[in-house]
Amino acid sequence: MENIYRPEGTLINTLENYEYTSDLALTERAMKEGVILEGRAVKCDSEHNLHVEFGSLRGIIPYAETLYSPSGEPVKDIAVITRVGKNVCFKVKDIETTSSGTRILLSRRDAQRECCENYIRHLQAGDVIEAAVTHMEQFGAFCDIGCGMIALLPIDCISVSRISHPAERFTVGQKIRCVIKNTEPDICRITLTHKELLGTWEENAALFSAGETACGIVRSVEPYGIFVELTPNLAGLAEYCEGVEVGQTAAVYIKSIIPEKMKIKLVIVDTGDSFSCTRHLRYTFDGEHMDGWRYSPGDCVKEIYTVF
Repeated sequence: MENIYRPEGTLINTLENYEYTSDLALTERAMKEGVILEGRAVKCDSEHNLHVEFGSLRGIIPYAETLYSPSGEPVKDIAVITRVGKNVCFKVKDIETTSSGTRILLSRRDAQRECCENYIRHLQAGDVIEAAVTHMEQFGAFCDIGCGMIALLPIDCISVSRISHPAERFTVGQKIRCVIKNTEPDICRITLTHKELLGTWEENAALFSAGETACGIVRSVEPYGIFVELTPNLAGLAEYCEGVEVGQTAAVYIKSIIPEKMKIKLVIVDTGDSFSCTRHLRYTFDGEHMDGWRYSPGDCVKEIYTVF
């Protein structure tokens, strides 16, 4: 299915959105055609109605129309308040012309309902979709998967290399790709995974060679050694040394790469926060669906894989 239901903020700069919001007559046409549009929430009033600017116009999303909840849960005030200053999707519900002016009523709820019915309920485990990180907690990242509908990306599904908080991998507003881990179609509840798109052990290890010195991030300090992340899906083990702390950047010498044991032996050359080790996410899979994924090399005794 072609995904026309994108995370909020995707439509606002499109030509179609610009045209439909350029004057009242075209906005009325969008209402009749049921087109989903986007604007920017500029105010939440005392009754928790959202005031939205779109093009040269301004409309109101009444409190009851701010959010669609397939499970029937009531709208939480915080979910409305936090939309101020952000892009929101909507359908034009009504245009009222009175002696005091024109009042445009909008519905984010209707746009989200359509997204659920036509898109989210049809997603299957293994489907690869676009998402945008909306906020993060210790246990995972919440992502907009279309029209502001939220799915959870658990922290252990973000990458093979372990992190203590999603903020070590993402920033709020960041656009990412995810895989559908499991679904509950009746209530449009989706759980996501991400690590399967970041490459296998062999694909990541191929970026390095024995004898090189590379940049890494210290992820764990144990009595028997120090785990240093080389990429989000690849970590090596260095010999223990004093003064090294979790979160530090590290220059590491690569002693050996052993595919059959899925090990990379390292030596820490230097640590500190004085040099940058910033990385952009590198996706190795660009398809729209995967049935399964094997992280471990074929000749490795230990098997790590995902079946969708």
